[in-house]
Amino acid sequence: MTPIFLLSNPMFNGSIAALVTPFTDQGEIDFEALDVLVDFHLKNATDGLVIAGTTGESPALSRAEFAAMLRRVVDKTDGRIPVLAGTGSASTKATIEQTAVAEEHGADGALVVTPYYVRPPQSGLRAHFTAVADASGIPVVLYNVPSRTGVDLLPATVEALSGHDRIVGVKEAVPDAARIEALSARCGPDFSILSGDDGSCMDAILLGADGVISVAANVAPRLMHDLCMAAAADDRQIAGQLNLRLKPLFDVLMIETNPIPVKWALFEMGLIGSTVRLPLIRLGEKLREPVRKCLAELQSPIV
Repeated sequence: MTPIFLLSNPMFNGSIAALVTPFTDQGEIDFEALDVLVDFHLKNATDGLVIAGTTGESPALSRAEFAAMLRRVVDKTDGRIPVLAGTGSASTKATIEQTAVAEEHGADGALVVTPYYVRPPQSGLRAHFTAVADASGIPVVLYNVPSRTGVDLLPATVEALSGHDRIVGVKEAVPDAARIEALSARCGPDFSILSGDDGSCMDAILLGADGVISVAANVAPRLMHDLCMAAAADDRQIAGQLNLRLKPLFDVLMIETNPIPVKWALFEMGLIGSTVRLPLIRLGEKLREPVRKCLAELQSPIV
């Protein structure tokens, strides 16, 4: 069995699963399946959950659905692991309002993506996140994913924002060692640096990141937890072995737009139905066999 190691001090660390949102065949939130997923993570050492992030199909959720799902997960976890809520949008006002909903329904923090499509300059990003944090009563984790948003939150801007009392970390989805090194050098030891890319998260943690917000953790939570623990302890042999075992999963979850492949994998595992909301669609027939093959080889525990 892989040994368990202690992580560092930041508030959010380890393997944090970017939880999918399960839907019924009729397209409504499947709360029974949501309970199953949360139990799956609690039993398999996941270190935190993100609700209504990109993997959770946040653009397709109404505010009432967001609130109901968050409350269900907060009640189910009952303080055993932290729960982050995805509250970011292209509008500062809407982000502040959604963050207030997250606070009202018990989230431990808000994961706030850079405003997409509008492409603000760095000064605009700093003003945006400052306004959100000023209005928030819960910790804020910045989220940088320029491949989706069209804007890059640069390390110097993160450094400036890290001085705010309620801005406690960043999810960095740029898979670049230099980016992680820059963030580690610029931000204090209590500032959570979280990889947003499964494929490079081991290297990121070895370079000073505190963990990962992971898609793959939906499917293999115990292995992702153990990978993070080993990398945090600088046990490169164990971390490398786990990373090699997980690499086929990392790859297969990128064969189509996230969260299409991961939702199909969880369907194959018997944990959720196969429904996604438009404009996303179910994984195509030709891409399903690679997912099945990966799951069979991985032999991820479902206990």
